Amino acid sequence: MKGIAVYCGSRSGASDVYIEGAKSLGMELARRKMTLIYGGSSAGMMGAVADSCLEAGGRVVGVMPQFLDNREKSHKNLSELIIVESMHERKSKMSELADGFIALPGGPGTLEEFFEIFTWAQVGLHQKPIGLLNINHYFDPIVELFNHMADEHFMEEKHRLLALVDEQANGLLNQFSHYLSQSCQTNL
Repeated sequence: MKGIAVYCGSRSGASDVYIEGAKSLGMELARRKMTLIYGGSSAGMMGAVADSCLEAGGRVVGVMPQFLDNREKSHKNLSELIIVESMHERKSKMSELADGFIALPGGPGTLEEFFEIFTWAQVGLHQKPIGLLNINHYFDPIVELFNHMADEHFMEEKHRLLALVDEQANGLLNQFSHYLSQSCQTNL
């Protein structure tokens, strides 16, 4: 795996534990020599994951729509900043560049990005790993909802565990490695 797209908020959240979790992911990506691909902002969770990855010597690529550049304050110290015209282009470019996807705690935009990439996997548009970094049990309701969807037959059983979940960056990225090795064996 060379690049991981990270979906996260431009806010910091109600507790310092969220920023610390974002920093941990940034450092772990740098340690593993994986490029961070994210929304390009210098604020909130986005800024924390980017800053920590850069400080640890990692490569960081931001993808920022032009109209958000002024509002969200694009990060000025990235390895690369790609300016696109729309949110659709942002998501498409991030998907193109990434070998896997991780959602950190965030708001509706973060969840929308996560659910779109999850749906793309569900319908077979990609076979890349998807994960939820479950900082402070933030994503427990989503995991419960997936279970409910499968139990009520609105989602196939095989998709129940499509999103990998861990409370620690290291553990989640280890699951990504295991996911990839299983995928390679299945495709042989």
